[in-house]
Formats: sequence, C-alpha cells, structure tokens
Amino acid sequence: MRPLPEATGASVFRIVQEALTNVVKHAAARGVLVQLTYGEGAVDIRVLDDGRGPRPGSGGGHGLIGVRERAAAHGGTAATGPGPDGRGFEVRVHLPVPSTAEVAR
Repeated sequence: MRPLPEATGASVFRIVQEALTNVVKHAAARGVLVQLTYGEGAVDIRVLDDGRGPRPGSGGGHGLIGVRERAAAHGGTAATGPGPDGRGFEVRVHLPVPSTAEVAR
C-alpha cells in the first residue's frame, strides 16, 4: 500500500463501505471479494459478491450513484453490474492518484 492524498483515501474508504453495505442489504451473498490494486498513478477498487446479482430493471440506488459521483470527482470511472460469470454483483472503480511527491504528509 502506498500513501494516498487524504481526499482520495477517504473516497476509497467510502466507496468500499457503500459497496459492502449493498452486499449486506441486497445480495444475500455468502462471500465477497474486496480488492485494491495500486498501479502507476492510480488505484483500482473491485468489490465482487457471490449473491443474487442485480434485479432486472433496477438502475441502481442512491448508493451506486454516490459511488459514480465520488469516482468522477477524482477524474475516475465507476462501473457496476453482474459479476464476470453473470452471477453476483461487481463494483469496479478506477481513481487516478497524484505522484507520491504530490501527496501531503
């Protein structure tokens, strides 16, 4: 793990928190994967559960809108939907991160 700007770190926390809240409230999942990947100039967030997946016609609730807004506020992207095998639900977020020299310590 590397240092993140305070605002980015707070957004990472809130995004993961919202994704896990949705798992508990809606997924009826038995398991969940939370993965943070630190790359060159970015952090990627992946939350994948093994629950029932999205309901047909559901556009996502306020929490998922908040995830997208947080990502956009940092110049990033967010995608949500069925897991890679069509089961469960997945949240993926890509957030650009300034170089370590730009992070206030």
